Amino acid sequence: MRAYGYARVSTKEQNLGRQLVELSKYVDSAYIFTDKQSGKDMDRAEYQLLKRIVQTDDVIYIKSLDRLGRNKQQIKVELEYYKSEGVRVKILDIPTTMMDIQEGQEWLIDMINNLLLEVLSTMAEHERVSIRQRQAEGIAVLKSKNNGHGIGRPKIEYPDNFKEVYEQVKSKDITSVKAMELLNLKKNTFYKLIKQYNRKIEGNHMSMDGKEEQ
Repeated sequence: MRAYGYARVSTKEQNLGRQLVELSKYVDSAYIFTDKQSGKDMDRAEYQLLKRIVQTDDVIYIKSLDRLGRNKQQIKVELEYYKSEGVRVKILDIPTTMMDIQEGQEWLIDMINNLLLEVLSTMAEHERVSIRQRQAEGIAVLKSKNNGHGIGRPKIEYPDNFKEVYEQVKSKDITSVKAMELLNLKKNTFYKLIKQYNRKIEGNHMSMDGKEEQ
């Protein structure tokens, strides 16, 4: 049996010192693997090397569960893998996992592993519920800010004098620049409304033509 340690921080600027101090109480520093990389997935060089090296009856010490990774489902998969390989994972911040197992009490390892997996599953489900709740709240806020129109930009309303100004532009009595000034619209908004209004008129004409054909 050999004891290994694993420590991780998310960026190169962050310090591993505190984790290393805690792990060194249980593991020789030569057997502590470290990564300075995001925990979004398990694709980390040192972690993958550790995973290849550990064997049945070995122990991996980790300061806290989030040092193993951030994705709860992926962590659950990793813990199940170690359980199947007979490798024990001890989390310093979870005292139950640190229990000493006497000969003849090997069944306790299974109990502790199952408990850890159950805790992790509960955390993962809670996280999924929280994410869905935050998404629903965010959509509700966007809808309220958008006058109930849903996500996206609010619908642009036609100014009261739009039709009158539109006719003047159409008959070339005024320029588009003057029309924007009269309507108090920016260039992009002005041309967007002109385009929408033209489509509306074309649609009305098509509808009327259809009625006449009948």
